[in-house]
Amino acid sequence: MVAPDAVPGPASSGERLLPTLARTLRVRHYSRRMEVAYCAWVRRFVRYHGLRHPRELGERDVEAFLTHLAVDRRVAAPTQNQALAALLFLYRDVLRRPLALPEHAVRAKHLPRLPVVLTRGEAWAAIDALRGAPAGRTPALVATLLYGSGLRLSEALHLRVKDVDFARGEILVRGGKGAKDRRTMLPGVVRDGPAAHLGRVRALHEQDLTRGLGRAPLPHALARKLPEAAREWRWQWVFPARRHHRDAVTGALVRYPLHATVLQRAVAAAVRDTGLAKRASCHTFRHSFATHLLEDGYDVRTVQELLGHRDLKTTMLYLHVLQEQGRGGGGVRSPADRVR
Repeated sequence: MVAPDAVPGPASSGERLLPTLARTLRVRHYSRRMEVAYCAWVRRFVRYHGLRHPRELGERDVEAFLTHLAVDRRVAAPTQNQALAALLFLYRDVLRRPLALPEHAVRAKHLPRLPVVLTRGEAWAAIDALRGAPAGRTPALVATLLYGSGLRLSEALHLRVKDVDFARGEILVRGGKGAKDRRTMLPGVVRDGPAAHLGRVRALHEQDLTRGLGRAPLPHALARKLPEAAREWRWQWVFPARRHHRDAVTGALVRYPLHATVLQRAVAAAVRDTGLAKRASCHTFRHSFATHLLEDGYDVRTVQELLGHRDLKTTMLYLHVLQEQGRGGGGVRSPADRVR
């Protein structure tokens, strides 16, 4: 038995399984988050089966692992389905031995849940609490963009200077979910905030340049095509990290975007400070954005485009939220509210 990351891959006897899996995912342009998740599931699968190589395992072993996740670990249906997707990719694209799962194999069914939505007052109360927190200026600005533009947290943190168009009042989201680009609005209420924030970021960037630093990682092969672009102002992150880190590919000291946990912890603290009983997170601001647009009478396809949903059914979920809040359903009135 050997450690899962030391298992030889299919390409050659000297390659290890997880690096081979990661490289295959990159070749197919999977996101970094998906790469981390798939490698983690393969590692857990190998460990569950006593560190046996996946080539020695088959369909029954995959089914046993998925059953273990659902019964013993009690994971949610999307989590179990992600584990299955990782294993299907491993056997199909890395081991070159597609799984022939039987038709009766149980695959967890995802039951749609209504998202948590804040009222307008609750959303602004949480943002105001962020502003009042120590070093809360940046988290408050990010939360305002999540609520005012409908961005996902990863999309907001990966904004570059060139993606914010103050003249047109819009934000260009590059490589969102599904590697798709889209445009959304830059809320008028925060246009002064990003401008002042970018002034501080530019001062930091110029300070880095005087120290021989000032690089931001560039996507794909752009660093090779435009070697000096990494130092240009337009390619810098709108929300850069506080420290420099060593780039895993080039070895240069660069600034990555602000880490998601910084915002997640700040929002969790703000929700506690405001006394909200709802289980709100960073993504709740995006849910609130969509719901409040529908409340204001915008059509669902417009909201779909702003959110970047591929399927209209995903956006339609927010119409059910309106009905649950009593703003839909044809104005149905509870019999308990009638005068006796």
